[in-house]
Amino acid sequence: NKKNIKNSILLNYDSGLNDLGNWYQQLVAESLGKKGKGINPSLSFGPKDHHSLLQLYLDGPRDKFFTFFSYSEIKNKKKISNEVPNNMNFLKKKSLKFIVNAQCKAVKKVFTNKRIPFREINFNKKNETELGKIFTFFVLETILLSHLMKVNPFNQPAVEQIKRETEKLLN
Repeated sequence: NKKNIKNSILLNYDSGLNDLGNWYQQLVAESLGKKGKGINPSLSFGPKDHHSLLQLYLDGPRDKFFTFFSYSEIKNKKKISNEVPNNMNFLKKKSLKFIVNAQCKAVKKVFTNKRIPFREINFNKKNETELGKIFTFFVLETILLSHLMKVNPFNQPAVEQIKRETEKLLN
């Protein structure tokens, strides 16, 4: 907050965690976005966003904090064939998941070198226990942040305004 970091970017490297990212975005936005305060949660998808948003993240304003989501399992039956151009031999026989994980590691290394703040949440398993732990963590984190920001995380006065206006228009 003192460094004016108002954007929380979730960099997701596993499409199986997209719903978790959507939930995180909703939790942070609706719980903390009050009284002119808040954190803007955005979702970004690696490696898709490497050639678009990553330029902004690496060389744009330093107003963002990053959370990497990844899944450590590398097992993947889909592999790059041997039929690749000579300048791409490094891809031969690599699984797509292995390549995505390498891209994620590369981004974290560059972030570290550039001193861009980030944290990483790497799932060893995707099951109810692991998801329950991360849900609990994010809820507690949001409650603590709301206390520091002096906002009530449990109401949505602006959203209630829209509901009332919509009801008037429908009557």
